Amino acid sequence: MYSKPLTNLFLAMSVAWAIATPAMAEDEYNVTNGFTIDGVPLALRGVDPVALSTLNAVASGAATRTVIHDGVAYYFSSETTAAMFEADPGKYLPQYGGFCAFAVALGKKLDGDPRYADIVDGKLYLFVNAAVFAKYKEDPEGTISKAEEIWPTIHHAAVGSL
Repeated sequence: MYSKPLTNLFLAMSVAWAIATPAMAEDEYNVTNGFTIDGVPLALRGVDPVALSTLNAVASGAATRTVIHDGVAYYFSSETTAAMFEADPGKYLPQYGGFCAFAVALGKKLDGDPRYADIVDGKLYLFVNAAVFAKYKEDPEGTISKAEEIWPTIHHAAVGSL
């Protein structure tokens, strides 16, 4: 019914899409190198995003409680937090794809470490290390304002291109 060249083209496009999806997620979201058993990258270093964004608590999630959202895996410390995330992911996701908010304000995408986090107006912001977090604390409003301005211009940019 279908020609062999058309079938081969469809197969090649499917494989390319499957390979490209995690690669795109790595530039859109701050993820750990490598992939989970589901074949997608892991966000937040396996820390539960609900506990982090509501309590500013670093609670390790478990691979047995994984939710995949937008091509990225998130681990949860309980079935309750996993269900809360599934009901409203945007409420719990870190800003700027989990990249360091201070770096985003400078036009860069650097690692966001869950140990250095701040919740402002119900939004979660991550920072690369203690020194950068301390610098952010000198002017949180200014940093967030600048990051909000810059993020749309770098959101879809490859990490290595910035």
